[in-house]
Amino acid sequence: MGQAKPRPVHAYTGGFLGMSAAARRIRRIMALAGFPVRPGWPGRSGTVAVWGHAAHSARGAWVARQAGAKLIRLEDAFLRSLFPGRGGEPPLGLLIDQSGLHFDPSRPSDLETLLATHPFDDHALMERARLGMARIKHGQFSKYAAHDPDLAPPPPGYVLVVDQVRGDASLTRGGLNGPLSEHLFQEMLVQAQLDFPGARIVLRTHPETMGGYRAGHFTTADVTGAHITLSSDPVSPWELLEGAIAVYTVSSQLGFEAILAGHRPRVWGLPFYAGWGLSDDQTSHPRRRRKLTRAQLFAGAMLLYPYWYDPCHDRLCSFDDALDHLEALRRAWREDRHGFSALNMRLWKRAHLQGFFGRWKRVRFANAPDPARPNLVWGASPAPATPRVIRVEDGFLRSRGLGADLTPPLSLITDDLGIYFDPSHPSRLEALIAAPLPPGGAERAEALRANILVQRLSKYNLRGNLPELPPGHRILVPGQVEDDASIRLGTSRICTNLDLLRETRAHNPDAVILYKPHPDVEAGLRPGAIAETEALTHADAVLSQTDPVLLLEHVQEVWTMTSTLGFEALLRGLPVTTLGAPFYAGWGLTRDLGEIPARRRARPGLNAFIHATLIAYPRYLDPVTRLPCPPEVAVQRLASGQSPKPPHLRALAKLQGLFAAYPQIWRR
Repeated sequence: MGQAKPRPVHAYTGGFLGMSAAARRIRRIMALAGFPVRPGWPGRSGTVAVWGHAAHSARGAWVARQAGAKLIRLEDAFLRSLFPGRGGEPPLGLLIDQSGLHFDPSRPSDLETLLATHPFDDHALMERARLGMARIKHGQFSKYAAHDPDLAPPPPGYVLVVDQVRGDASLTRGGLNGPLSEHLFQEMLVQAQLDFPGARIVLRTHPETMGGYRAGHFTTADVTGAHITLSSDPVSPWELLEGAIAVYTVSSQLGFEAILAGHRPRVWGLPFYAGWGLSDDQTSHPRRRRKLTRAQLFAGAMLLYPYWYDPCHDRLCSFDDALDHLEALRRAWREDRHGFSALNMRLWKRAHLQGFFGRWKRVRFANAPDPARPNLVWGASPAPATPRVIRVEDGFLRSRGLGADLTPPLSLITDDLGIYFDPSHPSRLEALIAAPLPPGGAERAEALRANILVQRLSKYNLRGNLPELPPGHRILVPGQVEDDASIRLGTSRICTNLDLLRETRAHNPDAVILYKPHPDVEAGLRPGAIAETEALTHADAVLSQTDPVLLLEHVQEVWTMTSTLGFEALLRGLPVTTLGAPFYAGWGLTRDLGEIPARRRARPGLNAFIHATLIAYPRYLDPVTRLPCPPEVAVQRLASGQSPKPPHLRALAKLQGLFAAYPQIWRR
């Protein structure tokens, strides 16, 4: 919903006024939405905020009545967080209702009014709704997103009966004239068995019950035969819905997700999604007569009703942006939840690795593998004799400054199959390139690419001048670090910068060849230097300290062994010729003169390739909030220069420069 004119509201509980992460987040979202929270007496023209219909909301309701003030009620949005709020995690969005509340059918809520009156005739809105539904289903997102991907659902063909927590306000306020009976859950279970005699029944436990916060209605005592099972582990609700032949619920949000999954759930209460022709309702709703499509219901409940929050930019945002953030957060949790042992890592990298991978369980740094944990190994370093090895490397949008200069990365890649620059083995990146795009993936990749081009970003984002260039058909030849793993593993015949120049000239005798030395080589930190007089026997110019992005805007093609600059040229639509087998070769996007693995048969378009390399493969860490973030945030940080180097690393980088001639010391 749009930002309203600021209207101070008064609140009286710790959920609003406390100093917990959740309370601070709630106040911030409210302030951005135009409802800044204040203590004190509201007065007749004031507004009081309470949380739902919880017991402690009675205090604020009493104050509102006494003062003659307006009362608004808040609840979590339908896509909240990784874990239930009772664990302390702040919400990703709020529902701020000025007339009722979505789970209380006794009076119209803002959501009910919206669903009943909105025309839903805006084509762009409905396309966003359809894409949002597809993304939620593909990503298996629910209100709480921390489902264990290692857990499998029961074999398909069962009736899914959904539990809720005892005493929840959605039950005590869930009837037209009062609370819903606690006996409804047993009645629902009995009816499911009558409707589907002999069928298996799966009782789905509520996430708060799984976490030990509140009791549910179904327990092991309800497992009265082999045909009834209790699903009390964090299996993805979408996988449960996929295997269900029918869904029974009182008022759980899982009923809403069942509708999105294509079910017509049988509903015993009157939740917000009942009464619109999309569910089989035990009780008819006297006000809800309109028939809605799934997309219209989703548009109202997920796009128009909530206030979504972007914690990296500290602003209200769209549902799509909130989902991007939750996607990054959940990926980090899924990959890191068991913890890591990081092997033989240099001291200066350890804080960054802890920031990326230690949010839920701290990374252990060791010299020997840990059989109980996945083991992180940097790049192409020798791997221990253990099956749980994950290789780590810098991402393709890394930083504003060189890694060899100890600039912290904004992105890292993790690969459980190989590593992207070693073509002798399959990598996770190759699998992602060959996989189908997720819903909206092509459009997201195109927007990301456009932003990178507008912001003139590259891997290291080094700045420099652009000298006057000779006229003619210009070919850029980027120099590389000659002992780099991408050269050792990704080339055979051409493996030095001088050979690269010589080969490029042999194929292009009349072209203007521009040689750009690698920044690490120019700084004297890595091998690969060519004397300028020798380079000029094959090149027309040697461009030192030159901005690579500016240079790409003034050349017509790129010839390279395995340089990432070839990938950046592809982003800008330039023809690229490879003499090795870099990660971007062999997919039909480049002219390849090196030995390309035969397994690279997929032919992705440029947007699909960008999605794999910049969205699906790397992980990003926001340098400002230190939160896992989507690539769009990393691009904004790189463009604005908000990726500072800690003072101790600046000092260490200067010390490293003093010992540049002794790499055996500082590269240990």
